[in-house]
Amino acid sequence: MTTRPSVPVSAPFRRVFGHFGTGVTVITTADADGPAGFACQAFAPLSLDPPLVLFCPQNGSATWRRIRATGTFCVNILASDQRDVSRLFGTRGADRFATLDWTPAPSGAPVLTGALTWADCRVEAVHPGGDHAIVTGLVTTLGPCRDVTPLLFHRSRYTTTTPTSPYEPPEVVDTLLSWPRHTDWI
Repeated sequence: MTTRPSVPVSAPFRRVFGHFGTGVTVITTADADGPAGFACQAFAPLSLDPPLVLFCPQNGSATWRRIRATGTFCVNILASDQRDVSRLFGTRGADRFATLDWTPAPSGAPVLTGALTWADCRVEAVHPGGDHAIVTGLVTTLGPCRDVTPLLFHRSRYTTTTPTSPYEPPEVVDTLLSWPRHTDWI
């Protein structure tokens, strides 16, 4: 007889995986109804060739429905001085673009002023993922990078990296996307 593993409940699941630090992004799009966006921690670069990213919106998200309809989105990677932007885009029902400056990416999706960097993307595939969708996107345009630290989320708090010394060489970690011999880790 095979026993089924116990399914974790929401609170312990959040507590355990809250120990995994993530970057904070805002995923945006624009359509005939105007700009839309939501705060998203479930984001990752996926592939160098072709250049793919992934994000995971909640199935019932109104913004996700709009992204799916347009087929385009922009990933805004937030800087450490953008906690309020993250809070704004993480609040349901807020008029997110009323007081926020932005410019359109080539797709028309909003690039948030002050973002650490951004990537304009086209939806490539959508897969089921429980109460979320797993969306892969082809990167079509990359934005410039500000010389500031990223906004991070860890253990239910915003945080950031410590500034690095310009005299220290970068770490070489052979299992991350920045590794130049990507065929070693894929």
